[in-house]
Amino acid sequence: MIVVMKIGASKEAVLHVEKKVREMGFKPHPIYGTERTVVAAVGPGKKADLEALATLDGVEGVVPISKPYKLASREVKKETSVIDVREGAVKIGGKKIVVMAGPCSVEGKEQLVSTAKAVKKAGARMLRGGAWKPRTSPYDFQGMEAEGLELLAIAREETGLPVITEVMNACDIELIDRHADVFQVGARNVQNFGLLKELGQIKKPVFLKRGMATTIKEWLMSAEYVIAHGNPNVILCERGIRTFETSTRNTLDLNAVPVVREQTHLPIVVDPSHGTGHWQYVTPMALAAIAAGADGLMIEVHPDPERALSDGGQSLKFKRFEELMKQAAAVAKAVGREI
Repeated sequence: MIVVMKIGASKEAVLHVEKKVREMGFKPHPIYGTERTVVAAVGPGKKADLEALATLDGVEGVVPISKPYKLASREVKKETSVIDVREGAVKIGGKKIVVMAGPCSVEGKEQLVSTAKAVKKAGARMLRGGAWKPRTSPYDFQGMEAEGLELLAIAREETGLPVITEVMNACDIELIDRHADVFQVGARNVQNFGLLKELGQIKKPVFLKRGMATTIKEWLMSAEYVIAHGNPNVILCERGIRTFETSTRNTLDLNAVPVVREQTHLPIVVDPSHGTGHWQYVTPMALAAIAAGADGLMIEVHPDPERALSDGGQSLKFKRFEELMKQAAAVAKAVGREI
């Protein structure tokens, strides 16, 4: 259920509603929109009791939520959420499409810093790079781990780009928090509910990638875990799903972009690098993602893809990334957005 406050309702009225919601056995989640505030009531209490809240000062009405993902639902918040990254340095979900780019894996200082400078020059607004790498084979490169985080921090210092990197274990959250601006949850961990609960305890944005065989409903329920445990700053990422097709690494499900925009207020980013697995398909699918309504792109870029320790075949060289950004700007302008 959600308690819809009247336009202009006072802060005191909202706090009073929150207090009453707690007394009824629910956990209140205030959600602030551009025009009005709603208070979502989630928990095992008696829903019939909430109807009495309609008589409180400042309350316009009490409305049931039909979706199983309550707090992520567009029923709770009509407008798309804008997620602040590093105190507003970058905002994801607004008119501007945010491009985050960088290598799949952090391999060394020179590789990372040169890539960070190149993608920033081309127009990227965030740096991506994996310190820990979940790999199908235990014999593949697993990442530089803590040393990789330190290199990401150096690249951030030299370029000013906020950093996004993957978290695999809850025990690493505190360490990553000191070096990165956004926590990425990879496809293999999208239903690691213990990790999602822990990420709900922090305030930095959580970048939630869709699982290889995860339905949109399951994906949004994973986002709900993070939000329900206290962190509303969730960004979704479509990165391709596993189908019968073998011509590409995955099948990039661009259907998910308009579906997600209809179902949830959370912003959505598209990763055409993992979605296709081949560098020559990255640019056309990135442009298609913008046309479909994506709020951002995640692109893998490497100075020497042939020597990359992971995912070289889907990484763009600096010049190709620069060309992608020029084309992306044109498509963004055509659909009323900007890069």
